[in-house]
Amino acid sequence: MSEAVAKVKIPADVVWGHPRGMIYIIFTEAWERFSFYGMQALLVLYLANHLLVDQRYQAVFGMPTLIEATEAVFGTLAQQALATQLFGLYVGFIYLAPIIGGWIGDRWVGRKRAVLAGALSMSAGHLLMTQEALTLVAIIFLIIGSGLLKGNLAAQVGMLYAPDDSRRDRAYTLYNVSINIGATLAPLACGTLGELYGWHYGFGAAGVGMLVGVVVYLKGMPYLPDDPAESSTRDANDGLKTAWAPLLSLFLLACLFWSAQAQIWNSYPLWISARVDRDVLGFVTPVTWFQSLDSFAVLVFSPIVLILWRWQQQHGREPLDASKLAIGFFIYACGFALLSLGELLSAGNSVLLVWPILLHFVLGAGFVYVGPIFLSMLSRIAPNNAAGTIIGAYYVSLFVGGVTSGWLGRFYEDLGPLGFWLIHAGLLIAGMVIIQSTRDVLNRSTAR
Repeated sequence: MSEAVAKVKIPADVVWGHPRGMIYIIFTEAWERFSFYGMQALLVLYLANHLLVDQRYQAVFGMPTLIEATEAVFGTLAQQALATQLFGLYVGFIYLAPIIGGWIGDRWVGRKRAVLAGALSMSAGHLLMTQEALTLVAIIFLIIGSGLLKGNLAAQVGMLYAPDDSRRDRAYTLYNVSINIGATLAPLACGTLGELYGWHYGFGAAGVGMLVGVVVYLKGMPYLPDDPAESSTRDANDGLKTAWAPLLSLFLLACLFWSAQAQIWNSYPLWISARVDRDVLGFVTPVTWFQSLDSFAVLVFSPIVLILWRWQQQHGREPLDASKLAIGFFIYACGFALLSLGELLSAGNSVLLVWPILLHFVLGAGFVYVGPIFLSMLSRIAPNNAAGTIIGAYYVSLFVGGVTSGWLGRFYEDLGPLGFWLIHAGLLIAGMVIIQSTRDVLNRSTAR
C-alpha cells in the first residue's frame, strides 16, 4: 500500500461494529442489485424467446443496426447464439463503463453525486424497458447509470476504513451479501413476473426497486465519507506507479473468473431450459429461479465463512488474501465440473435437478472466497484519490468476462454441454495456477 494516500475523514458513528454509512451503502447496493439482476435474469430469455423471434426487433429503435454490426464482427449467428452474444455485449459494456464513471467520480463531480446520478439513470433505464420500441435506448441509460454508480459506491466502502483496519475484508463481504440479497430476490420477483405474466411487468419491477435505492442513498449521504482533496492527485498517480504489477495480476485473474461466472446469466439459463428436468410434483420450476438460488447460496455461506475467518484469525491461521483467492478458484472449478458430471451420468436423457442445485451451492461457497476479496485487495492497493478509477478498472474485467462468455457461447452447440462446462472449469484452474505463481507479490501488496 502506497504511503501517498489522500487523507479522508472516516466517520466514527458505529452500527453493528461498522460505520453507520456502511449500512446505507449495503441497502443501496441491495436495491441496485435487485434492479440489475431483475433485468439480467430476463434479458437473454427476452432476446432469445421474444425479441429475436419473427424479427420483432425490427420495430425496436436502433436494434437492426446493432444486430447488423454484431454479425459484421462475429459472423452470422443463429438465433440462440445471437441472443447470447448480444447479452454478452450488454454485460460487457455494463462493466466497462465504471472505469469512466470512476474517473468522473474521482476527478470531476465527486463520488456522492456520481452515485446519485447513476442511480437515477438506471431507474430511467429500467422503466424505459417497459416500452419495447425503446429497448436499446433503455439499455444505454442502464450502461451509463451503472458506470457512474458501480465503482464509486464500492470505493466508498473502502473509504470508511483505515488501510490497516482488519474489518475491511469483512466489510466487503457484507457488501457482497447485500449484492446477493438483491440478486436472490430479483429473479423471484422480476423473473417470475416476466416469465409468467409478461416481460414488461418484470422490467417495471426492476425500475421500482432502483427508485427505492435512490431514496435509501439520499437518506444515507450525510453518513458517507467526504471525497478526497483534489490536491493529492500527484500522490495518487505516484501510488499507482508502484502498484501496477499487483493490479495487472488481479485484473488478469478477474478476467478469467468472470469469463466463467458470467455464463450463469448467459448460456446457463438456456442449458437449464433445454437440458434439465425442472418438474417438481407437476410444477415446472421457472428458469430464472436458478439465478436466485445462485445468490441465495452466497447468502448461506457468507456467515459461515465469516465465522471461519474470525476463528482462524483468533488462532493465527486465517489465510492471506491470495490463498483465499486460490481456494475460491478451485471450488468454482469443481462447480462447473459438476455440470459435466451431471451431463455424463444423464446418458443423453434430461439432467436431474439435483445437479444445478449442487452447482449453485458449490459456487456460493467459492464466491465468498473470490468476490469480496478482489474488492478488498484493490481497495488496499489503490490510493484514495484513485479508488473509484481503480475499482472501475476492476469492472473492466467483468466487461472482458461478459464479452468472452458471449463468445464462448457459440461453442455450446458444437462441443455439447459436457465439453462446454469443462472448458469453464479449465479456465478457473488456470486462474488458480496464476495465483500460485504470483502469490508472494499479491500478499506483499495487500499486507495489513
